[in-house]
Amino acid sequence: MNAVAQTGTTVVIKGEITAQEDLMLAGRVEGTLRVDGYEVFILPGAQITADIQAKSIVVAGAVKGSLVAEARIELRNGADVQGDLTTPAMAIADGAVLQGIIDMPMPAKLAKAS
Repeated sequence: MNAVAQTGTTVVIKGEITAQEDLMLAGRVEGTLRVDGYEVFILPGAQITADIQAKSIVVAGAVKGSLVAEARIELRNGADVQGDLTTPAMAIADGAVLQGIIDMPMPAKLAKAS
C-alpha cells in the first residue's frame, strides 16, 4: 500500500498543495491541489474550494473547483461537486450531486493536455 497523508476534520489549509503520495482530506482546503500519479480522497464532511489534479479522485464531501484525473473520478453518495470534471473514466453514485460539465477524453489526450 502507498503512503497516505491525511488531514483531520479541524484542519484548514489555504494555498498550493503538492504531494507525491495519496492524500485524504477531511477538513477545509482553499487553493490548488496537485497530486500527480497518486489518489486524492475527499472524505465526508470535507469542504474543498480548489482545483484538483491527480491520478484518481474520490469525492464523498463538498468540492468547488475543477477536477482533472488521469485515470478516474468517483463521486460517492453524499458528494456535492460544483465544477467541471475531466477524466477518461467516471462513476457517480446515487445521492451524489454534480453541477458542472464532464469531459471524458481518451487517456492519451488527457496526458498531453496536462
